[in-house]
This record gives sequence, C-alpha cells and structure tokens, in this order.
Amino acid sequence: MAELGADFPTARAQATDLVRAHLDDILRLPEGGEKRLVDAMRYAALDGGKGFRPFLVLATSQLFDVAPSQAVRVAAAVECVHCYSLAHDDLPAMDDDDLRRGRPSLHKAYDEATAILAGDALLTLAFEILADPATHTDSEVRLSLVAGLAQASGKAAMVGGQMLDISASGSALDYGELSRLQGMKTGALIEFSVAAGALLGGAEAAQTEALKAYARDLGLAFQIADDVLDVTGASEVLGKTAGKDREDDKATFVSLLGLEGARQEGEQKAAQAEAHLSEFGAAATPLRQAAQFVIHRKN
Repeated sequence: MAELGADFPTARAQATDLVRAHLDDILRLPEGGEKRLVDAMRYAALDGGKGFRPFLVLATSQLFDVAPSQAVRVAAAVECVHCYSLAHDDLPAMDDDDLRRGRPSLHKAYDEATAILAGDALLTLAFEILADPATHTDSEVRLSLVAGLAQASGKAAMVGGQMLDISASGSALDYGELSRLQGMKTGALIEFSVAAGALLGGAEAAQTEALKAYARDLGLAFQIADDVLDVTGASEVLGKTAGKDREDDKATFVSLLGLEGARQEGEQKAAQAEAHLSEFGAAATPLRQAAQFVIHRKN
C-alpha cells in the first residue's frame, strides 16, 4: 500500500479510495435475509462523501510511520461511525432530510427501519474493526482506540452534541455555548481521527497535544463553513438540502455572527489550526492544506 501524496487533493483521493476498497471487502453481500441490511450499509458507506476523516487518520498516521494496513483499518472504522451518524441524522425524527451526498437519503432509498438498522450495524462494525488484532498487535493500543472512538461518538461528544442541537432549536446561544455544541457534534470525531494516527504511531505527548489542538480548531472551522454553505450553497452542489438550518431555526455561527463574521471566524480558526502543526515541518503539508480546504470547499 503506497504512501499518501504530498498534497491534500491527492492524499484525500487516495485515502478515500483505500477506505472504500477496504469497506467494500468487509461488506460483501451475503445470501439470506440480511442481504438487504448489508446492501443498505454499502449504500451509506461506499458511495459519495469527501473522505475527510479517513484522510485525517491516514495523514497523521503517516507522520509517525504507521503501517498503512493498520491506519486504513482505523480510517474505515471512523468512516463507519460517520456514515452511521448521517443515516440517523437524516431520519424524519431527527433532521428529516431526503437528500444526502446528492442522492436520496438512506431512509428514502430503503425505508426508515432499514436505515436505523444499517446505522446500528455500521456503528458496531467500527468497533469490530478496531478490536481485531489486524488493527494493531498491541491489545492496549486497540483498547485505547476502541475507548477513544466510543468517547468521540457517545453521550459526551457526537451523540450528546446532536441532543444539544435538537434542544437548542429556536434558542439564541452565545459563542461559547455554540462552540461547545459543535465541538461535540462535529469536532469530536475529527479530533479522534487526528489523535488516532498519533496513538497508532506511539507519538510523544507534546506531539499528540499539538495534533489535538489542530483538530479542535479544524473542527470548528469545518462547522463554520457548513453553516455558511447552508446559507450560500445550492442543494445540487451541496448534495444535501440547502437552507435547512434556517428552516429549522437552528443556532448557527451565521445566525450568531452574521455571514461575513462567520467567514472571518472560519478563516481565523483555519489559520490557528495550521499554526499548531509547526513542529511537523513539510511532512504536515497535506494537513495544513486541509485547513484551507475546509473553509473554501463548496460542499
């Protein structure tokens, strides 16, 4: 398995292809009644998407010379959790969105019950992948990965952030409250994606903390850009329904800071993220470029 390219577009494309191929192998269609479930899992996990979180896992792993075969397994686990969260977020009981990645959302392509079960199965598959000795020979490292992903996706992070997001509908949050909400809902999985590479590679504590700081600012920049795109983007470009945040009266960085204020805040967070990578030199170039991608992307 070749190393990632030295620039962000190439590295992201490679990471996407590697993880897609790995999941394609894992999610082979069985015979029998569970075939529809696995087909729905494939629909959610194999087509579309930016491959951003898998890129982060693979790019940070490469900083520490982690075996690509190990890093791609962790990246696949992260992608499973991310795709599960999207499938559940789109359900009528949650964000009620019929469009995802330019196609019908999972519950529209199949049905609500299948979308719930496919999401559940992707979530549990992530931990099955991490617990396998093929992910790392050291059981302590595997345990730390399992615990880290569980924390990043659970009540004090991604799922808890989604609950806060639902509860805050129609409310005026201040900057600290909104940053905490989005740091949980969006940022926690991004932070795990970055920290996982350091964990796999046995990074020094200072290196791990620098990468976590990078990820925290990157996650906020990512969410701020999402809030801006919800106002400025078109559904056919975004691949999801534009204007949903305003329609649902959600608290966003645009509603708090205004459109230009949100753009400036996103640029500041991206610059801060890049600054945290100073000690890694040219090896971190794709990660620096990722910060600029986050705030200038169109979807």
